[in-house]
Amino acid sequence: MSTSEPAASRPSEDRATPDHLLHTHTGTDVSPEDLVLASGKDLTPHNLEWAKRKLAAEGPTALEKLLP
Repeated sequence: MSTSEPAASRPSEDRATPDHLLHTHTGTDVSPEDLVLASGKDLTPHNLEWAKRKLAAEGPTALEKLLP
């Protein structure tokens, strides 16, 4: 049995990923807790304050800047 995909169903190597597939925003509010966890930090009062400041300055796109 072959596990390879037919050439027609594989993504082309020279095509870029569509923009709508690159973003993580789900239409829901981003909380400071979300931002802290996405950054890989512990939920501490200091990190939550950092996240609140970052969200105030950048809005929900702050989360997208942290995630691949």
